[in-house]
Amino acid sequence: MKAILLLEDGTVFEGTSFGAIGQKCGEVVFNTAMSGYQEILTDPSYNEQIITMTYPLIGNYGTNKADWESRKIFAAGFIVKENCNYPSNFRNTASLSDYLNANNVVGLEGIDTRALVRHIRTKGAMRGIISSTEFSTTNMRKTLDRYPGLVGRDIVKDVTTEKVYRWEQGVVDVLSGDECAPEKKFKVVAFDYGIKQNILRLLRSHGCDVQVVPASTTAKQVLARKPDGVFLSNGPGDPAPVDYAIETVRKLLGKVPIFGICLGHQILALALGAKTYKLKFGHRGANHPVKNLRTGKIEITSQNHGFCVDMDSLKEKEVELTHLNLNDNTNEGFRCKDKPAFSVQYHPEASPGPHDSNYLFDDFIKLMQRK
Repeated sequence: MKAILLLEDGTVFEGTSFGAIGQKCGEVVFNTAMSGYQEILTDPSYNEQIITMTYPLIGNYGTNKADWESRKIFAAGFIVKENCNYPSNFRNTASLSDYLNANNVVGLEGIDTRALVRHIRTKGAMRGIISSTEFSTTNMRKTLDRYPGLVGRDIVKDVTTEKVYRWEQGVVDVLSGDECAPEKKFKVVAFDYGIKQNILRLLRSHGCDVQVVPASTTAKQVLARKPDGVFLSNGPGDPAPVDYAIETVRKLLGKVPIFGICLGHQILALALGAKTYKLKFGHRGANHPVKNLRTGKIEITSQNHGFCVDMDSLKEKEVELTHLNLNDNTNEGFRCKDKPAFSVQYHPEASPGPHDSNYLFDDFIKLMQRK
């Protein structure tokens, strides 16, 4: 069955449909990871985004429940060069196409994904509409024109949890099935701006009693729980409109140790008075080189963000820049000089991706120990 991608600049890509039948608008982006497509699809940070995978063959090891990173797929659409309909893996329970169909996500295959990615790299990430039901570009354009895009909108509210819950599962070894869930020594309140489950698993495996709270939770409500530390999670979209979260973090600074990842990193920076801006086409993949400025070591990292902290505005604050992206020299991490708080822009919890930066969870434990 036919499917079409229409970009806001009028560019059209025509291919074959897989997954669900339908039509959806979103920001068209690309990810350079060679595997980990299920973790990518279920990462809430991809809310309202149509993901293009640069690796040509996707779906060859199928899907399974254990690799979910949230309660559902949040991506608006999925684009690949070639979808594998005959996956082979001992953990597989459903093909990628069946998985997308069950989650009502439209897929597009058979297009020149290299050409699409080159177009995005040249023109920048842009709004688009993917459809396997409507093929009139005139009608698709009318629908796309009504889609507002991501800038200036709070879409965290669409992915956050509605109620507080405790997370119990630690990291599980894929082959043995053994779970790492040691004695709970630190009470951590984790803000859910679109949190990935592997972050929660790692916190639990580091001896944390993790209570996950909605993004709108106030500083007073957090402090009433008497936490040893506060975690600021990843999440989708523009951080600047999430003013309630910024204000909460501002009130928590100096009162409790804070560790932020991705959107949490941006919200911490905004709470300190820094600024953020939109990147041309964002950083998304499992192979981005980052330099640890404190050790001089290079870490290969997993990344997924379209906005970034303005380094110049951050330098004006009482912070130490700790990590630098070696592809474009953008900020990847900082820590406060006078408060127990630090954050990174990338994803040290991986899933998918390398484990070079797992030490950051140890750093968070040490910060709570010094409380």
